[in-house]
Amino acid sequence: MTTKHEQIIQYIISLSVGNKISVRQIAKDLNVSDGTAYRAIKEAENQGLVSTIERVGTIRIERKKKENFEQLTFAEIVNIIDGQVLGGRDGLYKTLSKFVIGAMQLDAMMRYTQADSLLIVGNRFKAHELALTAGAAVLITGGFDTEDHVKKLADEKKLPIISTSYDTFTVAAMINRAIYDQLIKKEIVFVGDIATSFEESYFLRVKDTIADWYELNEKSSHSRFPVVDDKLRVVGMVSSKDIVGKDRTVIIDRVMSKKPQVVQAKTSLASVAHTMVWQGIELIPVVDQGYHLQGVVSRQDVLKAMQQIQRQPQVGETIDDIVASNLEASEDDDSVFESKVIPQMTNQLGTLSNGVFTSLITEASSRLLMKVRKADITIENLTVYFSKPVQIDSKLVIKPKLLDVGRLYAKIDVEVYNERNLVGKGLIMAQLINR
Repeated sequence: MTTKHEQIIQYIISLSVGNKISVRQIAKDLNVSDGTAYRAIKEAENQGLVSTIERVGTIRIERKKKENFEQLTFAEIVNIIDGQVLGGRDGLYKTLSKFVIGAMQLDAMMRYTQADSLLIVGNRFKAHELALTAGAAVLITGGFDTEDHVKKLADEKKLPIISTSYDTFTVAAMINRAIYDQLIKKEIVFVGDIATSFEESYFLRVKDTIADWYELNEKSSHSRFPVVDDKLRVVGMVSSKDIVGKDRTVIIDRVMSKKPQVVQAKTSLASVAHTMVWQGIELIPVVDQGYHLQGVVSRQDVLKAMQQIQRQPQVGETIDDIVASNLEASEDDDSVFESKVIPQMTNQLGTLSNGVFTSLITEASSRLLMKVRKADITIENLTVYFSKPVQIDSKLVIKPKLLDVGRLYAKIDVEVYNERNLVGKGLIMAQLINR
């Protein structure tokens, strides 16, 4: 039997894209409390089924596919460029496939303006009208307005026409930056991306017995299970160590470990890997904000995903990506690394930024551990000392040295030189993630 929460989610899924959704209306239609309706709507928002748009409300939207995550909605564009919606407000939930800068003759402009695109143009009223007719939204730069019949057409077509005080070049740069940021976010893996879903997860209830554990163990070949109460909230974990030597009639509630470690779907892969390695955990329940079981993630799932990430090409470059691509092993000694200070690695004064310096010594240490122990590292403690500023175009030599290494941890001392002068040092305490 489905819960009220699941019924509301299914109801939202059944609504047409563009429908407005309110807590009060859903509570009335499905005969549930306002609190239940609110929690279900927030879950639908997390699943990408609805979006809350300023001055419009909560709208049923098309669920964004992961491969198109970099696409922005027109509502997001409005926020990015601090725009004003002149018409077509009902279409703010739609996504744009591309944008076109209207700095050309009208007929040429229309050849590039397609449905679901965004035309960025100044006060050219005819271009506004033709773009809307072609199924494209319009962004008017320079703070200009448009004619009333164009606004009416935007309302009829449900295509936004937006005005911003920024110039065309600035607007294009802001939208490009937002898409670039989305690409970087797309590469970050969360627990929800790799976890086993609730429907495929194995769990026990507080009133089950140890005999039920044995039955589930035989069925799944697993030895560690979440324990839930009658509302499917995670209240404990039970493993083979908890039940060994106990009578099979004993209730799970009496042998389980209470207040277990849990994670949420939006917890990053790096964070859960750190927790599992440091605490020696093999399986962690995935829960929502109310601690209701959403699925499970295993240590094997996490390690497999981390190895997969390292084989993927990078689309959006973070500072860490830039540092990694500019760090090379020395020809004389492959445990010593070299890097040139390029403009992206400097601060506003033209010297190596503190954050990049930290990334350099971390990346060099990581490569040393990969070479020596075939293991990745997660930083537990980092102490950095700066001696001298490093100018742009300088060539750095980074020398990581293992002070101590065990089965699960390592201590690394790192010295950084510029023209044989010591410019900084670092001391790293790290946990090892063995491959």
